Amino acid sequence: MKYLTKIAGGTLTAYFDGELDHCSAGKVRDDLDKKIADPSVKRIIFDLSKLNFMDSTGIGLILGRYKLAKARGIELFIADPDENVSKILKLSGIFSIISVIDSRGVYGK
Repeated sequence: MKYLTKIAGGTLTAYFDGELDHCSAGKVRDDLDKKIADPSVKRIIFDLSKLNFMDSTGIGLILGRYKLAKARGIELFIADPDENVSKILKLSGIFSIISVIDSRGVYGK
């Protein structure tokens, strides 16, 4: 999996490309936790537009970062999940707690 982050204007954007599973989640988790600790971060966006697979480890990664962000008063959003990943997230119940955005803005929770 390819993974890239950038911080601009108080927003941490994490771009995921490929498959988020037990092989890649640990390294991503550690990196995100360090970046979430940055006091300049006020908003997090997980760009899932190029993520084509996620297992339960990926769901755990998102939920864990959501809890960490919430405890610090940081908003977290999921952006543009593809159809397969969207199904997994919907079944997991993540969409009931994390808003989904696209280039036009927020379109659901």
